[in-house]
Amino acid sequence: MTIRIGKASYWHVHAWDYTRQAQEHPDTEITAVWDENEQRGREAAEQQGVPYYAKLDEMLANPEIDAVIVDAPTDRHEEIITAAANAGKHIFTEKVLAPTVQEAEQILKVIERNQVKLTVSLPRLNDGYTLAIQEILKQGLLGQITYVRVRLSHNGAIAGWLPEHFYNLQQCAGGALIDLGCHPMYLTRLFLDQEITGVSANFGYITGKEVEDNAVVSLYTASGAIGVVEAGFVNSHSPFSIEVHGTEGTLMYGTPDETLRIRSNRDQLGEAWHERPTGSDRESAFEQWVQHIQKDTQADENVSIALELTRLMEAANRSAKEGRVVQPEQLGE
Repeated sequence: MTIRIGKASYWHVHAWDYTRQAQEHPDTEITAVWDENEQRGREAAEQQGVPYYAKLDEMLANPEIDAVIVDAPTDRHEEIITAAANAGKHIFTEKVLAPTVQEAEQILKVIERNQVKLTVSLPRLNDGYTLAIQEILKQGLLGQITYVRVRLSHNGAIAGWLPEHFYNLQQCAGGALIDLGCHPMYLTRLFLDQEITGVSANFGYITGKEVEDNAVVSLYTASGAIGVVEAGFVNSHSPFSIEVHGTEGTLMYGTPDETLRIRSNRDQLGEAWHERPTGSDRESAFEQWVQHIQKDTQADENVSIALELTRLMEAANRSAKEGRVVQPEQLGE
């Protein structure tokens, strides 16, 4: 059966990307649109030839809608996602799940109570380089991990192509870190593969917006391993890059080309750097969501990583505001 999807807002810059994924997937279709901005919503609905709903609850009450894609302002995620879950709709949402752990945990309680399928878009978990790095770490070629650094930046704030509402602190719950920095954050946590005991963040305001446009976060662990997360809206020609260092070796990706290189004392080629294949990407988060709906399975790993991402983001925002190291395990209930 075709999964009929209601689109909940076109606020996010990736909203049309997810619309295209739904249009191109053989088992899904967009059948309705709601948007907190009526003009934007009506234009999106007209472009697709589907009804526009001025009220979210009216769209969610439609029994012919099976699921929703949420691309609304981040500060409205709890309201919209819990309403969709209570209406029995499956949910695919842009990151972050919510601005705070308390809100994220409330969302997950409602999801569990209503037994609907939730998947959060964390796309770089499924990229070939991520899977290849995880395999290298699994093989122990780097020894004990001591340092992970992941950077992702663009020039949106100085080139003028980022939507103005992405600088709205209330709607976004942050700037460069909570938007772009989400990806380095969940990747750094993934490659460290350790509980984070402390978070220290520093924000920069190059363009004078009310949200940060330059950010660096340090993640601390009980073992002494350190993670560094970097993101910015004010950096031209800054390549996406990954470094993972250990007691027996180092790997690097994207410095600056999209090549994975490793040097390891536990590898027969340890005397020199050599390339490793990155392989194919895994199914996208959207495709995984569709499969969970069809097969009646749960996106347990995705949801767990999404909750941890919210915890680390909230800790980073608090650290930058208060000028101290924050212990993320103290957030939430």
